[in-house]
Amino acid sequence: MQKLLICEVLQKAHSAKTKAGKIKILRDNNSQALRTMFIINFDETVVPRVPLGEDVPYRPNEAPMGTEHTNLLVEAKKVYYYFKGGADNLSNMKVENMFIQLLEGLYKDDATAFIKAVNKTLHKKYRITKATVEEAFPEIKWGNRS
Repeated sequence: MQKLLICEVLQKAHSAKTKAGKIKILRDNNSQALRTMFIINFDETVVPRVPLGEDVPYRPNEAPMGTEHTNLLVEAKKVYYYFKGGADNLSNMKVENMFIQLLEGLYKDDATAFIKAVNKTLHKKYRITKATVEEAFPEIKWGNRS
């Protein structure tokens, strides 16, 4: 069975009618990438090195779902570059260019979700609360990140 893209998991959880339903969908699709998205979104100690705002100057990838060049399941292990304490030896210009390249390589809805997570607004689009995430993934340790 092919893994769902992060945006698909978020949309399914968003559409679930109950908190229990949301938790089941999140657990059934548990991945480092999914947990990372919630940590970026909800953990106040995760401080972005990229400019905040949702009008990022990138060209959305128009490739149909499933044919995109990369996805968050693959890229999640490299997102530390975009936050304080991750790769502080890289210049801000280099980090911002890498961020644009990442977004342009992702399926457009995954790119949008990642931008929202960086801006700490993911839960506003997908109606998934921190309490729901904490219940779904009790192994997440919050704080002391950047």
